Amino acid sequence: MPRIVLLVTSPRLPAGLLTAAAWDVVRSAPVLTAAESELTTALRVAGAEVGVPDGPPVPALLDAVAAHGTVVWLAGPAGDESLARELGLRLAREPALAELELMYGSWDPPGARLLDAVAVLDRLLSPGGDPWKRAQTHQSLAGFLLEECYEAYDAISVGDTDALREELGDVLLQVVLHARLAEELPEGERWTVDDVAGGLVDKMIRRNPHVFAGAQAGSLAEITANWERIKQAEKSRDSVLDGIAMSQPALALAAKILERAARVGLNLPLPLPEAQPDAEAALGGTLLAAVAQARAAGLDPETALRRATLAHAESIRAAESSIPRPPA
Repeated sequence: MPRIVLLVTSPRLPAGLLTAAAWDVVRSAPVLTAAESELTTALRVAGAEVGVPDGPPVPALLDAVAAHGTVVWLAGPAGDESLARELGLRLAREPALAELELMYGSWDPPGARLLDAVAVLDRLLSPGGDPWKRAQTHQSLAGFLLEECYEAYDAISVGDTDALREELGDVLLQVVLHARLAEELPEGERWTVDDVAGGLVDKMIRRNPHVFAGAQAGSLAEITANWERIKQAEKSRDSVLDGIAMSQPALALAAKILERAARVGLNLPLPLPEAQPDAEAALGGTLLAAVAQARAAGLDPETALRRATLAHAESIRAAESSIPRPPA
């Protein structure tokens, strides 16, 4: 039975990276396609016969299948759905002409849409792209990065996984945007999104020897301790406080500093509020003591204050609803 093979491939993989079945069919039958591409070049180099019809594709395919018994249509990046629909209707009316077969020559690998994100941001930041994005710097975007992370945190806090997916996309936008901006840095300072991803991969492999190097996993506490030992050897830090993000919210910063100090047995006395030189310093001492008490109780002070504040906000909203509004 004559057949027309609709060959669909992933545009996100290198040209010519096809399954064995796909290579067999393109080498044994003529290939037609709507436009030249890197893939058509790769097929010709491998000995395949590839052509681009001058006229409508369906008549060209039917002529080719009548002459050769089997013909391949190399679909474009969008899959050529309109062509497949037209061809399918024609063959449904005249089934003796040929069988229509769908073949996947390659599939998108996991994470393939990340390549699309990189390509879109490259287009937006290249000449002729978006003027606003092209005018940004790492410094001008710093606040947006924090804002998007907080919005993702909010989605996690309320358990909204759909919102979390969207907010993580906004965080990813910031990551890819910063990486693309870094490509414009002076020679010797430039880096790319591949450098970001490569550094992450290398770090995860180094710090998880129980997964990648055949080391014994042990307990969760042992895995965490091993992570910290590897991290310390990598960073060669002078202080247990090195690496703490000092710009994080004050309650979270206080908890992190106290946790790091306790990790190495440095349980220093806290500043006494009454011994401070002014009211602000005294308040700071009181708040630091409250953070220490929260840690001792196994509580997160940042989460506790957020919970209390949001509950108070709801009380304010309820109170507002009971206040008579002036007539319009």
